[in-house]
Amino acid sequence: MAGSASSPSPSAPLSTKVGHGLAKVLGIELQDDTPYEPQISRGESVYSISDGADAYVETEPTVLEYLSQFKPTGNGFTNYLFSFFPFLTWIGRYNMKWAYGDLTAGITVGCVVIPQSMAYAQLATLPPEFGLYSSFVGVILYWFFATSKDITIGPVAVMSTLVGNIVAHIPESERPQVVSALSLVCGLIVFAIGLLRLGFIVDYIPLTAIAAFMTGSALNIAVGQTPKLLGLHGFNTRDATYMVFINTLKHLDECTLDAAIGITALTFLYLLKWIFTSFLPKKFPGHSKMWFFLSTLRTAFILLLYTLISWLVNMKRRDDPKFAILGVIPSGFQHMGIPVVNGGLISYFTSQLPAAVIVLLIEHIAISKSFGRINNYTIDPSQELIAIGVTNIFGPFFGAYPATGSFSRTAIKSKAGVRTPFAGVITGVVVLLAIYFLTAVFFYIPHATLSAVIFHAVGDLITPPNTVYKFWRVSPVECIIFWIGVIVTVFTNIENGIYISVGLSGVLLLFRIAKARGHFMGKVKVHSVVGDHLISDPPSPSGSIPSAASSASILKGSYGAIDYPPTPYESSRNVFLPIDHRDGSNPALDIVNPYPGVFVYRFTEGFLYPNAAHYTESLVAHIFANTRSGNPASLTTKAGDRAWNDPGPKNPEVAANASASKPTLKAIILDFSSVNNVDITSVQNLLDVRNQLDRYASPDIVEWHFAAIGNRWTKRALSSAGFGFPAGTRRKEGWKPVFSVAMVEERDEEGIQREIAEQKEIDPEAGRALKVKRIVPVGSIGLPFFHVDLEGAVESAVRSVREN
Repeated sequence: MAGSASSPSPSAPLSTKVGHGLAKVLGIELQDDTPYEPQISRGESVYSISDGADAYVETEPTVLEYLSQFKPTGNGFTNYLFSFFPFLTWIGRYNMKWAYGDLTAGITVGCVVIPQSMAYAQLATLPPEFGLYSSFVGVILYWFFATSKDITIGPVAVMSTLVGNIVAHIPESERPQVVSALSLVCGLIVFAIGLLRLGFIVDYIPLTAIAAFMTGSALNIAVGQTPKLLGLHGFNTRDATYMVFINTLKHLDECTLDAAIGITALTFLYLLKWIFTSFLPKKFPGHSKMWFFLSTLRTAFILLLYTLISWLVNMKRRDDPKFAILGVIPSGFQHMGIPVVNGGLISYFTSQLPAAVIVLLIEHIAISKSFGRINNYTIDPSQELIAIGVTNIFGPFFGAYPATGSFSRTAIKSKAGVRTPFAGVITGVVVLLAIYFLTAVFFYIPHATLSAVIFHAVGDLITPPNTVYKFWRVSPVECIIFWIGVIVTVFTNIENGIYISVGLSGVLLLFRIAKARGHFMGKVKVHSVVGDHLISDPPSPSGSIPSAASSASILKGSYGAIDYPPTPYESSRNVFLPIDHRDGSNPALDIVNPYPGVFVYRFTEGFLYPNAAHYTESLVAHIFANTRSGNPASLTTKAGDRAWNDPGPKNPEVAANASASKPTLKAIILDFSSVNNVDITSVQNLLDVRNQLDRYASPDIVEWHFAAIGNRWTKRALSSAGFGFPAGTRRKEGWKPVFSVAMVEERDEEGIQREIAEQKEIDPEAGRALKVKRIVPVGSIGLPFFHVDLEGAVESAVRSVREN
């Protein structure tokens, strides 16, 4: 470790004296803030690195400093409260141009959401009016809390199916109470997550898991609606998808007149989609906006057409219709009231609650993020969760069931030219008019037509084959997880599909972290080539080319040199590549260790307790295979003196001769460019390995250098364990540190002039040099083994080996 700190000075605060005294009683060795203080000077300046005006010693971070960043302030608290109502930032700038865009988009979405919401209420095994209630509350409340202008909250297919699975076996009279309780509980959970600003947890659910459950759910819903589309009865349409498919085939001969309604409606929906999205836009591209609006109204048109047909067929036989129709839908909000929540109601959905919350989260956040990127704005996931939470908390008071973001309606709203979240109010007005004035018309809507609407809508949720192929190209393992999630959904249910796909994605993440493979790096000098010309470095003052090494000469002979205007970058540079070429670098490159006995190791996935042992075992195994022990006699140790698990070489003399050509271990350089944090386990692993390698290399001293540490807490953790400086017996005799320095602009002109005047009396040339230079260390001089880059670490380690 670093050694104990000195006693506190007489002027130290009482708390410091008490702390030091208590540490002494408990046997705690306190560490100095600056464990290493070099006393050297630089030839190019009259200042010394250690005691000059520009000396820099990095202060350690403290717990109090860490906690202070979370200290609430008056302005911070005010901003936090205002962040709950994002509309305050734009409502004052609302104008007529925005109003026109919102009016167009709001009416368009309203025409789509009315038939969809009634259809999705069927999925939830609820009366159609509950879909209308959910649509109204979602769009009316959301705009107060929205950070997305595009998304539309309301009933969606997947959530409605989950709700239907929950209440399918409950008496119809109790279902409204259960779904109200479910909405309230889900809303409270999601609202709490948003209130605590924990929206980032949604990022732990990957795209493949979302795509898997959306695709599986779409197949589940489409197959489940097929019997209603054909007018089939006599089997459970909420069984596993494959069972519903099989039973549908078994009962095909029982199709009724509903099949004619459903199949023709579905055919017309796809035909209109093709006409208005593919055929006419290609034929008449100048009217693409008109074709888009006509396409979005196809659902409403088909619903009105088949409602008219149903009225003509059934207007004189309302009590005995030719095919199944919706029937009476009450006008207005007939189910308003305070929702009831008790243990009995909660017990109905306890097991499905996690799946319901996950669907609310990922479907809304994934859609809002996607359209935010498309339309060049950023959403706040935590605030979006607050919006969903509020919607589902207050929705039950109006008779609504759980609602979240809808992909299809969001896409329509975005393409319709929405300008602000206020468009939701326009949609709400359209839905409100339908609730009060159109319910009589809804009486004749055929069930088969609504099933066709659902079937048509969920088709957009299925992941296209081209996207699945891209999954395979990007990550075959994740593509397999996608298929597992889809298959589980098809053969069991949506909830299991969600759990399996999310769970396997989490296992894959942990496996990748735990089994991360580090790289042993070698040094290669590379040059820049433009076309068939080598870019030359700018000539030095003497006229020679600094990079005129043999390799550069060969390149110039092959390509021909070309001089470009001076730039702050050199055309040749040193890079570090994996020695085993696992990164795909050209195998023709001869990549070797920068110096015999010096090893450069790069972490690839962070350095924490899940992967610490895996990293260090790989490090030690490679070093043992490529170096020899500092004690040659270890190869000829007698069997009785060896450890029980060390068989030793079969032929000690041959092994000794073979190892003689290998270098002894001199230094280890760890590249921390991908490491942000370390923990107690990982640091203890490094300590154990250091002790192990010290015994292996004895009597030599192994230096440990660290490059590109980007976190002060990581530096504190490593220095507390004795890394970063040569402490005690680990300091080589005659060792000198190597620091990275940089030139900065001059400060304190009067002080500099005094130094110049004093120096000129001794050495006029030094005075002139000081006038044009001011050099400062880049990193802390108290931690000379912590380097700002890998090349500086290698230079320091190699110089130390050569000089000692």
